[in-house]
Amino acid sequence: MPCPHFDIKIVQRSNRQSAVASAAYQSGERLFSEYDQKQKYYSHKSEIVHTEIMLPPHAPPEYADRNTLWNAAEAVEKQWNSQLARRLIIAIPRELPPEQYAGLIRDYCREQFISKGMIADFAIHDKGTGNPHAHILLTMRALDESGRWLPKSRKVYDLDGNGERIRLPSGRWKSHKEDTVDWNDQ
Repeated sequence: MPCPHFDIKIVQRSNRQSAVASAAYQSGERLFSEYDQKQKYYSHKSEIVHTEIMLPPHAPPEYADRNTLWNAAEAVEKQWNSQLARRLIIAIPRELPPEQYAGLIRDYCREQFISKGMIADFAIHDKGTGNPHAHILLTMRALDESGRWLPKSRKVYDLDGNGERIRLPSGRWKSHKEDTVDWNDQ
């Protein structure tokens, strides 16, 4: 019996990857990347049977547009090595009737991602060869109540036993980064 396929990767600028290009690939849509000013399109993608963007309640409604969403997600990232999106590829049980694929993935995204504040952009691919699967692209940053992107992490100062900040020999304060959400918790 074959093992179900489940793959998770981070779309990273340092690997010359793009969230806009990833969204264009999985959706089969022609998208324009504002970051590199190039059209992203994969014309050979003919097996796409469904695409959808799911937003949490506080997300701006314009993010229901794939081009707007992924250009906004990339624009907020300023570093050369920024993590732009999380990409999942999930096998769909071939025993499931095709008309149930979207509902299954929609329920999964709602429970696992949308409920935590992520935006999920998914596409279902099925060539009819017994390998139906979903591509899910997720945002890396949370949104505040007014729909603005929040930081991924914050600087936290380390404290000594008396609750005072610890000064390093360099004169700086000892600190560490803390994630603002638990989305990276393995």
